[in-house]
Amino acid sequence: MITDTAKSRITDPSRILTMANLISLLRAFLAIPIIYTLTDQRWLPLTFVLVVVAILSDALDGFFARRSDQVTHFGKMLDPLADSVLIISVTFYIVLDPGRNFPGWFLIFFLIRYLSIALFALYLLNHSAGQLGANKVGKISVTFTAITIALYIFNFPALETARILFLWITVILQSVSWVQYLLDYKRQYQKI
Repeated sequence: MITDTAKSRITDPSRILTMANLISLLRAFLAIPIIYTLTDQRWLPLTFVLVVVAILSDALDGFFARRSDQVTHFGKMLDPLADSVLIISVTFYIVLDPGRNFPGWFLIFFLIRYLSIALFALYLLNHSAGQLGANKVGKISVTFTAITIALYIFNFPALETARILFLWITVILQSVSWVQYLLDYKRQYQKI
């Protein structure tokens, strides 16, 4: 979504090295130890801790950016990129793990959604004075996506109904936010 710079309170748009951006980078790199710990069931408690850290870091980066007035253009692009790197990496791994039963179509759906949003956003960034921002349903869908993936990572039989329920809620939320992004991009395109 494109928003006015005054509305987003970007205090130093050119800054890159901020606490919020470091937290976002950490989240992206957490994909490596999460996937590594998934290779051995004995490390499941460590996997749990890493997943919780990843989920909490998604809330913390925005909190730190707003609290310290360090919202940056780079951070607005880095945050969703970090989310996607983590989600795509871990999802790819658990799709390939036959014991987790994670549906491959979800990964394809997520990739198509992400690429279409990213390509339109990059086009608009090159042709517009506005800045990118997330829509509320998109933020909620990231949280549900993380919970869904966690339910499949910790593949306990008692959670089967919850896995399926969260998977479909996630797909619905991601679809709604996808449409919202594309409609917003269409409106911005018409202003160019």
